[in-house]
Amino acid sequence: MVGGLAKVLADTYSLYLKTHNFHWNVEGPMFNTLHLMFMEQYTELWNALDAIAERIRSLGYPAPGTYSQFAKLTSIEETEGVPDALEMVRLLVAGHEAVARTARATFPAAEKGGDESTADLLTQRLQVHEKTAWMLRSLLK
Repeated sequence: MVGGLAKVLADTYSLYLKTHNFHWNVEGPMFNTLHLMFMEQYTELWNALDAIAERIRSLGYPAPGTYSQFAKLTSIEETEGVPDALEMVRLLVAGHEAVARTARATFPAAEKGGDESTADLLTQRLQVHEKTAWMLRSLLK
């Protein structure tokens, strides 16, 4: 279960970094909308990092916290260069879907261990990532 939470933490951090990067570098006719939306999203991700890391700590394990640890654990690929605005949106949809998959994969261990607190945290994260992916996908129609 802790290994799964570490992957959720790494995916969340990687998505945070990608979203913040896109916030800084977005251009085009949708600039203002995306700039503000990305800021809301990276702020939410930043706040989630603490909750996930503190859950790992409360289970008695050290939380990963370095780029090299996150690189080994994350399922989210780095984006080279600066994509156009719609590609940024597509990449963030894929990122939110990836974090949701990682969180979902951690559920069986939490349920098997009777860990309602971890299951609750995973449920909250799933709700955020599924909703955010839907909102971003709506921009691509």
